[in-house]
Amino acid sequence: MSDPTLPIESIRASATALMTLLEATERTAWEVRRATLETVEAGRRDAARIAEATRSGRRRSLRMTRASLVLARIVAGYRLHTTRAAFTSRASSERALARLHAKNARRFRELSEQLGGAFLKIGQTLGTRADLLPEVWVRELATLQDAAPPEPFDAIRAVIERELGAPLGALFATFDEAPLAAASIGQVHRATTHDGLEVAVKVQRPFVDERVEDDLVLLRHFVEALRPSLPPTDFETIVAELVRGVREELDFTTERERLARVSRFLDDVPGVVAPRPIDALSSGRVLTATFTPGRKITDALDALAATRDEAPEVERVIADHLARALDAWVRQALELGLFQADPHPGNLLVQDDGTLVVLDLGCAQELDAPRRADYRALLLAFLVHDRAGVAARLDALGFRTRSGDPTTLLAFADAFLDELRGMLTGEGEWPTASELLARAKTLAAQAEADPVERIPGDFVMLARVFGTLGGLFAAYRPKGLEVELPPRLMRVLLG
Repeated sequence: MSDPTLPIESIRASATALMTLLEATERTAWEVRRATLETVEAGRRDAARIAEATRSGRRRSLRMTRASLVLARIVAGYRLHTTRAAFTSRASSERALARLHAKNARRFRELSEQLGGAFLKIGQTLGTRADLLPEVWVRELATLQDAAPPEPFDAIRAVIERELGAPLGALFATFDEAPLAAASIGQVHRATTHDGLEVAVKVQRPFVDERVEDDLVLLRHFVEALRPSLPPTDFETIVAELVRGVREELDFTTERERLARVSRFLDDVPGVVAPRPIDALSSGRVLTATFTPGRKITDALDALAATRDEAPEVERVIADHLARALDAWVRQALELGLFQADPHPGNLLVQDDGTLVVLDLGCAQELDAPRRADYRALLLAFLVHDRAGVAARLDALGFRTRSGDPTTLLAFADAFLDELRGMLTGEGEWPTASELLARAKTLAAQAEADPVERIPGDFVMLARVFGTLGGLFAAYRPKGLEVELPPRLMRVLLG
């Protein structure tokens, strides 16, 4: 049995050393150097303590301490950069910061790959959040989408047989030992039932719930320590929503219920489907659903984009694929009030006839009728350029700035909703990389002047979804969306 106090003590020791370092930044460079050495020495002492615990069989503590030391090193790097920047030119400081971003992003990506669990899940999530992290972090963490190593099949078999109460052969006629996909929380295997139905079986990794809780403790401390180096915003809500999402992914019973609701709803959305769960072959750690084949959406779009010059007609197909994805999520959010909150390319498949397949309801968000009405009113006010209406709806939804003035909120609404308007209507031109960078700098300056101090929790997941979809639109720059979307959109907005 592991001793849970050891990793917590390790975190506190690292945090204490880092706060010593922060106070020293207001003194002299020599003081900073001394504080840094103290941080390193504290880390060595912690590592020695945990190594001793490991020799007594406490491997869980070793895992947590390895993570805490890497995270502390990332935080210390940013704190030291702040001090050094006071003694160098702006250009030199910016170059040094770019190198530091690249180094720290690589450190976090490697840690996520090594530890799996919540680290890998959070890393995958952050890899889709260009609105929160520097570009080099997003680019580095994007590689984590396919990084989860498969679990040995004997361990998977043991979970299935324990959860469903029967030998594997009695449960399934065939069962492929090689997984179709491996993710941070579980992995998926193809199988057939005894009545001939092809199914996909999602199995939770052994002991992943224990590792996830450890990781979430560390990640909370990490974000708290890193806050001074990040643009000011409502980190409490953002972190709370990410933590909630990760924990909910451990509950396959809730996911099965959500999958059934979304699958039934999408029956009425043309060209979009989701698998149907099989209750008799599911439990809290095993989820069996109908097998729904398809290609990853980015693979399908890459193949189409490669022929744009020779076959201009593929522009319509690219636009259709992306329009279906956007339509599916607008309807889930604003009509059903339950939406899949993790639409990364691995969860979006395209079939040969163009049908879009939505997978994985482990991470989802619900919106009750009043919240859906508020979000519809916000989007409608923005589409008709009603600035006062946008400010009023943001206030009603629970957004707050430090000053109470809506200027910062409107600036962020312009950035977020203008992109969404472009996706929905096809208006305007897709921004270039330099234009996106200029917009990000303007928003950062506005946020520094008057930070957003409160963000509604449900918006965190909405921003995640439409930020991810926006990334697909920006990458493939579709044309012709205005032909089909506005009539359907107006019906949704008007209820």
